[in-house]
Amino acid sequence: MSRLCELESPPPPYSRYPMDFLKQPDSSESVPSSTETGGTHFLAPGGLSDSQVLQEPGDRSHWCVVAYWEEKTRVGRLYSVQEPSLDIFYDLPQGNGFCLGQLNSDNKSQLVQKVRGKIGYGIQLTKEGDGVWVYNRSCYPIFIKSATLDNPDSRTLLVHKVFPGFSIKAFDYEKAYSLQRPNDHEFTQQPWTGFTVQISFVKGWGQCYTRQFISSCPCWLEVIFNNR
Repeated sequence: MSRLCELESPPPPYSRYPMDFLKQPDSSESVPSSTETGGTHFLAPGGLSDSQVLQEPGDRSHWCVVAYWEEKTRVGRLYSVQEPSLDIFYDLPQGNGFCLGQLNSDNKSQLVQKVRGKIGYGIQLTKEGDGVWVYNRSCYPIFIKSATLDNPDSRTLLVHKVFPGFSIKAFDYEKAYSLQRPNDHEFTQQPWTGFTVQISFVKGWGQCYTRQFISSCPCWLEVIFNNR
């Protein structure tokens, strides 16, 4: 039985600890092309287009960008992350960060609206020395898929369930670099999902769920990391 189906208690690398335990290291560097946003062109923070945010080689000010999706539709602009940590939430009193509740969405699906209302305090992304951690601040589970969470020889990436109040190291820079194929010229010309993490609120996807693809999930995030 895969870890996808073993959901009664959070296995390693999950942990529970207070919010103030999260460290705040330095941020850095440049971001690869998105695997989901493709050719869409919304304005990003600071007046930059999506392509500028994702592809400017000289810009070292942000360490990742975040896209918010509702099913197959991206909502709003890419959010460029410069600070060591970022709160992503729907409703957070005096919250400072990426507020999903302020985005204009035309999606009338009852399920999407229901899940939106459950995002609440959402998540916190924190860049630390050993990688990027995701802390679930909401009252409902979140689901994460990342190339650095699984066995390098695995043909299919698992979707990991993170319970409320728990955290997981969703991205490991060193492992991501080790998974690249530096001698593959064609690979270097294409986006690689190893620097992208997908996070779904409330609803899971994959082999243990009715939804096989994250694009079928009501509310989800795409986090595209800087490849230095």
